[in-house]
Amino acid sequence: MEFLLAPQLALSFLAAAVLLTLAPGPDNLLVLALGMARGSRAGVAFGLGCALGCLNHTLLAALGVSALIAASPFWFNLLRWLGGAYLLWLGWQALRSSGVALLRPLADAEARPWQLFRRGLLANALNPKVVLFFLAFLPQFVTPGPWASYQIVQLGLLFTLQGALIFSLIGASAGRLGASLQRHPRWALWLDRLTGLLFIGLGLRLLVA
Repeated sequence: MEFLLAPQLALSFLAAAVLLTLAPGPDNLLVLALGMARGSRAGVAFGLGCALGCLNHTLLAALGVSALIAASPFWFNLLRWLGGAYLLWLGWQALRSSGVALLRPLADAEARPWQLFRRGLLANALNPKVVLFFLAFLPQFVTPGPWASYQIVQLGLLFTLQGALIFSLIGASAGRLGASLQRHPRWALWLDRLTGLLFIGLGLRLLVA
C-alpha cells in the first residue's frame, strides 16, 4: 500500500539513521557525559528523552511547520535562543553542584530519572538544527504523493526507535565507567564540572550559530 514505506527505502533510511546517530554530536555527547556523571539510569533517562524529542520534529515535518520555521528568521531565532538558554541553565545547575549529590544512589531520588528524561526531551525539541535536519533528511526517503506525510511519520518513528536504543546503550555504558570514577568525591565533583561545561559550551554554540 502506498502509505507504507517500501522495505528497501526503510532499510536504507535505517542504515543512514544509525550512522548519523552514532556520529559525534550534541545529543550523544550529553548522554555520554550525564551517564558518566550520574550513572546508567540517568544516562539512559536523558537519552530516551533526546530520542523521543524527535517525535516533535517528526510531527512538525509532517505538518509542514518545519518549513515555516526555517523560512521565518523570527521563529527560527526564537527557538534557537530558547534552546541555547535552556542548555546554559542546565550547565549552570551542574556547575553549582557540590559533587557529593552524585554519590547518592539514584533510587534515593525517585524524580531524578524523570527530570533528566524531561530535560533531554526539551533539549532536543528546542534545537532548531534538528528541525532543519528533519526537514532536509526525511523527505529524501519519501515517495512523492498524497501519502507523503504518513511516510514521514513512519520515518520519524523509525528514527526515534533506533535513537532510543543507541542512546540507551551509550548511557548505560557510560554509567558503568562513571561508577568506578565516582567512588572518589573528587572525581564526582570534576565529572559534574565537565558535564556543566559541556552543556554551557553547546548552549553558547547554539546561540552564536
